[in-house]
Amino acid sequence: MKKATLALAIALSLGVTACQTQTLEAPMAPQAVVNAEFNQFAGQFIEALWQLAPTWALYNGYHKYDAVLEIPDAAAREKTLGFVAAQRALLTAYDTRALTPSELIDYKLIDNLLGSMQWEVERFKSWQWDPSSYNVAGGFAQIINENFAPLDVRLRSVLARLEHVPEYYAAARSNIENPTLEHTQLAVMQNEGAFSVFSDELLQQVQDSGLSQEEQASFRQRFAAATQAIHQHIDWLKQLQTRLERDGARSFRIGEDLYEEKFAFDIQSGMSAKQLYHKALADKDKVQAEMAKITTKLWPKYFTVPQPKDDREAIRTLIDKLSSRHVQRDDFVAEVRAQIPELIKFVNDKQLLTLDPKKPLVVRETPEYMRGYAGASISAPGPYERSGNTYYNVSPRDGMSDAQAESYLREYNHWILQVLNIHEAIPGHYSQLVYSNQSPSLVKSLFGNGAMIEGWAVYTERMMLEQGYGDFEPEMWLMYYKWNLRVICNTILDYSIQVKGMTKEEAIALMTEQAFQQQAEAEGKWRRASLSQVQLTSYYAGFREIYDFREELKQAQGKDFDLKRFHETFLGYGSAPVKYIRSLMLASQ
Repeated sequence: MKKATLALAIALSLGVTACQTQTLEAPMAPQAVVNAEFNQFAGQFIEALWQLAPTWALYNGYHKYDAVLEIPDAAAREKTLGFVAAQRALLTAYDTRALTPSELIDYKLIDNLLGSMQWEVERFKSWQWDPSSYNVAGGFAQIINENFAPLDVRLRSVLARLEHVPEYYAAARSNIENPTLEHTQLAVMQNEGAFSVFSDELLQQVQDSGLSQEEQASFRQRFAAATQAIHQHIDWLKQLQTRLERDGARSFRIGEDLYEEKFAFDIQSGMSAKQLYHKALADKDKVQAEMAKITTKLWPKYFTVPQPKDDREAIRTLIDKLSSRHVQRDDFVAEVRAQIPELIKFVNDKQLLTLDPKKPLVVRETPEYMRGYAGASISAPGPYERSGNTYYNVSPRDGMSDAQAESYLREYNHWILQVLNIHEAIPGHYSQLVYSNQSPSLVKSLFGNGAMIEGWAVYTERMMLEQGYGDFEPEMWLMYYKWNLRVICNTILDYSIQVKGMTKEEAIALMTEQAFQQQAEAEGKWRRASLSQVQLTSYYAGFREIYDFREELKQAQGKDFDLKRFHETFLGYGSAPVKYIRSLMLASQ
């Protein structure tokens, strides 16, 4: 724990102003004391967490511990469990009945985080079977590439972290036991990508820097030892991969019990994973029915032959026809970049959300050490670096064969690429994360709920079309439904694979025949579902909660309902679970 002065400073940064206006002659009321103490605890908790997990702090823009590279050994796990026990004892000392609704949400978020941390170490144990969780490149890249401090300051942090890279990978190899083949393969690819960070360019930066000759010599020495350690680790992983391919490996499927437990920690939706799965099955049929209606309307526009009687065959045929309209592979990243100003203009013209032009969004090619998981993603600054760049990472198609690239580009065709950019950028992830960083609650901004974050991005896709994006073109709506069907099928797919033992062939059939996806997209989704658990359900779970809540408010408020106000109020609570945001907004009515 830090001293009271630091805790008070953090508490004030969280928006605790009551103590600033009190005097000795007018002491705080008991309720105010409770609130001030809890917010002070929240600040102390965050500071203690960053000491425990300095790289996590770094990703959130907190740079006090940048020079520390934590070693993932048994001692670190024991330290984590000790942290959980100590913080839980402090947390449970508070009477939740005395907290405000907003503070109660922070309480529950902290409690959920502590439970998740303990569960990961003691029950889930991915530190044993997931080799891809060990990769130092991301933290180093964050320090090197982000201009949060003078280069010399950042290079000295890099210098300090470099010293422990060999120890880091030695601990990783000691931990890995009975791993999955899929996560081992990913570990090889991503650690090979680390050399885009540990490069000659970095050494040139050091040579041109203001570091002393002694520091530069030490840097070169540690850099050589670190790169040797990474090469050694990659060689070890490749030998491990060969052995797993020959002798067999642990299944990547985690089973029903672990899945439900992880779902409860990650999604926090108020329903079980099994209940969400059955809800998704029902929504799949509804969306397919809407697609059939649009197909019947559009068929004469594109075909002179009679429409097939089988709805799925007709839908698939029309989608295949429309999908030929797509950007060229060499222009993929450029086209994404060009669409962002159009989305900004639409949101501003329709008064859907206030966008801050001072918060930059930078479209870039996905760094090599991040590739192999998703084709597009957002890397946002943490709440400590609210003025930093938000990166829209887009993977170029240059590593694909012609056939693979064509399949991918047909999936992300003229219409769906626009929906993707809504989801990832504006007013989806980029906008939500900017608002989250502005939340007065640092807890809500830092420990965001994945279902709310992904659910918001999915919600904005439909909301934009409802507001006229795409001029209500039926082709756009058909492709939107195709995209939305993928969100629904993500839940079906993830649960079926991890719990029900769905095979790759069955999964590909679900995605291509019932969700009308391209083969390349289906193959990529299978890979993603084999490398992650539960996360794929977050899109559908969050979307349903947000959309249903909006419709509930519209009905209750009638002509007084204001869409922009709803959006900004909803986002103003940070990345909290939707059920908690809903309770706060209803309480304020």
